[in-house]
Amino acid sequence: MSPPLPELQQDPCLSQAAPRLPSPAESNEVDRMPLNACELEIDLFCRGMRVPDDVSLDGARNVSRTRAGLGSGLEVAIEASSWLKREIYANVPVVETFARTSPYVLTGSPGNYSIVEERLQHAYPIRIPQAPAWYGRQTSRGVQMSRIGVLQGTYLGIYINPICAFWNYKPALNCRFCTTGKNVGEGEVAVKALEDVIETCWAAREESGITFVHLNGGFQGSKALAAAEPFIRAIKEDVGLLVGVQLTPHHDLSIYDRLIDLGVDHFSFCLELFDPEWFERVCPGKARMIGQDRFLRAMDYCAARLPRGAVSGEMIAGLEPPDMTIAAIERITSSGAFPTVCVFRPTVGSDMEDWPPPSYDDMRRVMSAVYDACRRHRIPIGVAPNIEVSLVVNPDDAAMLAERNLGFYRYEAWRRALRLLARPLFWNRMRPRRTGVARKGESSAAA
Repeated sequence: MSPPLPELQQDPCLSQAAPRLPSPAESNEVDRMPLNACELEIDLFCRGMRVPDDVSLDGARNVSRTRAGLGSGLEVAIEASSWLKREIYANVPVVETFARTSPYVLTGSPGNYSIVEERLQHAYPIRIPQAPAWYGRQTSRGVQMSRIGVLQGTYLGIYINPICAFWNYKPALNCRFCTTGKNVGEGEVAVKALEDVIETCWAAREESGITFVHLNGGFQGSKALAAAEPFIRAIKEDVGLLVGVQLTPHHDLSIYDRLIDLGVDHFSFCLELFDPEWFERVCPGKARMIGQDRFLRAMDYCAARLPRGAVSGEMIAGLEPPDMTIAAIERITSSGAFPTVCVFRPTVGSDMEDWPPPSYDDMRRVMSAVYDACRRHRIPIGVAPNIEVSLVVNPDDAAMLAERNLGFYRYEAWRRALRLLARPLFWNRMRPRRTGVARKGESSAAA
């Protein structure tokens, strides 16, 4: 039996208030020694960071409220000082309520930033990625490119659907942590034209060096995946990026074969929560209209048809008991997929904005389980070139949490060999299938 569920404060169908926010002293015990880069990433997700008014963010990527709201923080790159990774990208909460009491504070100036843990005066050198010049440019149709897609780490994220239909029900069936219904149409264009998407992808590839574009969207019944097909075809044929798709699962699994034939490189399935009670309470639309089994069936189907590690199952850690999240991680990796685990963020404007963030100790345990499960099931994490996701603790980030034993070194040697062997395969998949296509204005796919 799972523990009793606290009720959601703003759900009219539920009654009890959200749990109180813990004081900083209660929230975790990361007080004794400096953290490594992954540990710091986890603690920043759990505690946020304060940005003093006198610290300049000139040139930084905007704190933007797009899509579900998870990327509403400040993009930073933490110096790793490790042979495992040079740096770790993190989208750090800075506007949520809990961040106001964070022990972490940003110091310095452009080109020389640090995050200081004030109580013990540990200073962690970081880099703040710059906003690319193309953010401020317009497409040939007059749409600002940053309203089409945004960088989140080193990849380009584009929400291709209209507002998730769960927001249109009365009462709304949206996931209670989500703010898509408030952001799409405000912080970004509600409906993306194919020409605008292609121009933005070209700009991001040529000027920011991206290798991967992630197309996602909310619930649209059975129409979402079919609506993604023109975007996939045009990007693969005219731009040549690796393409990921994250849309609600379809009951007809054969549609995934068609998308794979079009060139999709990655599928992601947002199950969110593994405990059925938590899933129903926090994701009422998904529970009522889709169900957990459909997410798992679609994930298993795609994992069996794509190379190992080309499919992911996305979970939220910090709501359901950690043991349930760890069980989900085991379920995902046993299918040949990898787990994408988000630390719960009480996003401003969501139904859960007054909920407390999770504790560092619980999240470190969960992220350690991510790496361990990937190692045991031989999931080739971190193989694709230049894909660093700032919204989550990447599975290969979590290598810094692992015990250094023979199994660890064997797995890391295997991953390094795979990266070298797979490099020409990835570059071949990133070549445009058609040549001579205009990079600005009308794409041949739209003609």
